[in-house]
Amino acid sequence: MVRKIIFYESHFMEFYQNLDQNVKGKIQYVFELIIQVDRVLKKFLKHLTGTNGLYEIRI
Repeated sequence: MVRKIIFYESHFMEFYQNLDQNVKGKIQYVFELIIQVDRVLKKFLKHLTGTNGLYEIRI
């Protein structure tokens, strides 16, 4: 399964650019996990109640 991660406007990229390299590595790891793994643990990805396809990514 391949998922697509969509960012709202430029908010995340502005935040991401100011992070430490270690933190960026952790975020990249979780993104790759979400994109490639069929069943992602709630530890990393949680559906937001009352929404249609909106998830919280937990790093």
